[in-house]
Amino acid sequence: MIELEDVPELRDPVLIAAFEGWNDAGEAATAAVDHLIDLWDAEPIAALDPEDYYDFQVNRPRVVLDEGRRRISWRTTRILLATTPGIGRDVILVQGIEPSFRWRAFTIELMEFAQQAGVTTVFTLGALMADVAHTRPIPVTATSDSEDVLHRYDLEPSRYEGPTGIVGVLADAATQAGLQSISCWAAVPHYAGHSPSPKATLGLVSKLEELIDAPIPHGDLPEAAKAWERGINELAETDDEVAEYVQSLEEAQDTAELPEASGDAIAREFERYLRRRGHDGGGPG
Repeated sequence: MIELEDVPELRDPVLIAAFEGWNDAGEAATAAVDHLIDLWDAEPIAALDPEDYYDFQVNRPRVVLDEGRRRISWRTTRILLATTPGIGRDVILVQGIEPSFRWRAFTIELMEFAQQAGVTTVFTLGALMADVAHTRPIPVTATSDSEDVLHRYDLEPSRYEGPTGIVGVLADAATQAGLQSISCWAAVPHYAGHSPSPKATLGLVSKLEELIDAPIPHGDLPEAAKAWERGINELAETDDEVAEYVQSLEEAQDTAELPEASGDAIAREFERYLRRRGHDGGGPG
């Protein structure tokens, strides 16, 4: 069992988790957690024993130089703590790799740690490849299986049925443990999902900002997202079939999103923006 050692009493902590592997198209989810680790100078406080959960022929250990000495670094799932003055609460970040086996024991260990730390809400991040256009905002959906969470955060229940990854198992384990559980998924263009997708990472960070209801600096993600989009534009310009396909995705996405452009939806989004930025209401201008 993971133990909390030398960690002060935490302030209304939340847990945010992402895992390399099947749940991480375009490395968007793990890059989002990496961004938060760097942004908040998160410090490692625990790690799971890799011997219990990983196939080392799949996730091989690495030889690294540490102050001039060679040592073996075992890849595993790490837990880090971020003290975030701007948010007014502490954040536990789980940075890991989808385990090779013993998934139930893996999630039980993480949930026991979360309960020991006083976590009330678990955010799991994922990314999947989908039929969306790289030129449009990356769709990010947030779902929960808890009725009170759906109403509190104005979310939609997930209707997905089919295979799941460790993100889905962990989200369910959080619900079963009596914690609030919210899953955030970014849809990455499938024709550009095999390389890092900073635009999808930015979408996940923005969604977290909305759900936590506090500003999260975006750093260089907006510029990286623009560079990513320009690179795919250049690729599409060299292939008429790709360009036509992207245009068809744009048209389909624009049509599907028209109902969201209602006055009520725009007003809700603007009110959320004002709350995150510390304003007291009013209107534009």
